[in-house]
Amino acid sequence: MLQSSSSRDSPLTSHGVLQARRLGAHLATRTASASAGITHIFSSTLRRASTTAAAVREAVASSHHSAARDIEVVRLSDLREKHFGTGEGQKFGGTTASGAARPRHDGAEDLDAMRMRAKRFVDGYLAPIFACVEAEPGGAAESIVIVAHGIILGVLSSVLCSPGLFAAVDPDSESQRPWSWSNTGFVEIRITSMPVASDLARASLDALPAVRWPHLSLQTVAVNCTEHLAGLKKTRGGIGSAKFDEKQKTIISFFAPASRKRKN
Repeated sequence: MLQSSSSRDSPLTSHGVLQARRLGAHLATRTASASAGITHIFSSTLRRASTTAAAVREAVASSHHSAARDIEVVRLSDLREKHFGTGEGQKFGGTTASGAARPRHDGAEDLDAMRMRAKRFVDGYLAPIFACVEAEPGGAAESIVIVAHGIILGVLSSVLCSPGLFAAVDPDSESQRPWSWSNTGFVEIRITSMPVASDLARASLDALPAVRWPHLSLQTVAVNCTEHLAGLKKTRGGIGSAKFDEKQKTIISFFAPASRKRKN
């Protein structure tokens, strides 16, 4: 799961685009080397998230795994960041210009509303995938990429780790929360099929409260992975913070041979 953060639809900066491209290349290589190719990409409808998701898709599509080239990014409003109501666009904490404490934001989305969105996403999109994994325990491994925003991803992780879903949740998955992300930092969650239980073990399991996926376990492998950003520095002079210009060319394009027009 990847984060990008406010429900305002702001675009990526020039530096953000470089980070997204680094991320895409890293995930394409990482998942391929683990024989767990990317099969699904889900994204918030906000531009900074969908642009990042598109960079991941482009990296996967340009890889040598032809089966991955037909992946489309599924953009969902349920993955949008928390709406802060009257606090949209304001800085967190601190005081107003007069020195008074900032008031609470009217109309801000509460935790229950965000949990409802996260549960809808799990029910509508992740549950069918998990069901297939459970039905075919010996099937090929696959990777799911979810590109969203810090707060809603934290809520989604809480929903996934909550009781009643998986037969086992690694204790570290709980102890590492609440999670936080750097820009394009990602959390890796591994969901695996559990070994077939013996008759005696199955009888003891039957005595436990029912769970949605009784043959799957969840483990948080890593939090806020940013190795793909190693050596990447933000351009000074405000250029790195400027809005990315999609028409901007790379320096390599200036040295490419010009295409010749065909004569009639």
